[in-house]
Amino acid sequence: MSAYRVAITGGARGIGRATAEACLRAGMSVVIGDVDGAACSAVATELGGGTVGLALDVRDPAGFEAFLTEAEQQAGPLDVLVNNAGVAPIGRYVDENPRDTQRLIDINIGGVLTGTRLALERFGPRGHGHIVNLASSAGQIATAGGATYAATKHAVVGFTRAIRAETRGTGIRTTIVMPGLIRTDMIAGFDKPRGTRIVGPQAVADAIVAALHTGREEVFVPRELGPIARLIAGTPPGIADRLKKALQADSVMIHADMGARAAYTQRVEEVKDIVQ
Repeated sequence: MSAYRVAITGGARGIGRATAEACLRAGMSVVIGDVDGAACSAVATELGGGTVGLALDVRDPAGFEAFLTEAEQQAGPLDVLVNNAGVAPIGRYVDENPRDTQRLIDINIGGVLTGTRLALERFGPRGHGHIVNLASSAGQIATAGGATYAATKHAVVGFTRAIRAETRGTGIRTTIVMPGLIRTDMIAGFDKPRGTRIVGPQAVADAIVAALHTGREEVFVPRELGPIARLIAGTPPGIADRLKKALQADSVMIHADMGARAAYTQRVEEVKDIVQ
């Protein structure tokens, strides 16, 4: 495992940065990409260990391919791609700006689709490789105030399960990571539901590194979220809704303190559209 070469999207902060740190501790070579190229380069320098930081907007297929090509030129043939980049504007869908809707689709699922395709093109001829796609517990528990976000994360789950079937026996592995509430600026202002903990991004990073070692195909963080999510996803609507009410799951986003989310919202707004 120590020889793995790993590329991580959205690597300048949050779960992406924590994953880079965890991979470095495990002796891996790391390349991080982020839409904020200057921040990504600075973080790579801070991380040390030969980490490479490159600008990357996952909405741009040509740019994504160039990122992977440069990553392999600097670090060698990649063994792992972690599709981590994502955004989470929230609010009632009827009030959602269509520009936010499209941004969510283009980044949260479009970036995963593009990254997975490009990774498969590289890993296929080599007969090995591991694709880690960051979904969310929202990919199993759809909560009020995050309709489009939940849609993108449901899509990541379904897509990656299909890819797992397509790549069976090829030496290519896939892992879906489904975090709950992770202590990053993405959950600023969120209400806390019952029945699960808020954990730091390092918990997700450690779970990813463990999955690279074990080949585990689906991971919830924290672990106790798995049974809850599967129960809600697998029960009839009336029962699922009662469970969500008991856990106050539908309050998390819909009752979020939007003032506390101002800095995060502003940063997401500054992501410029480059794909027309």
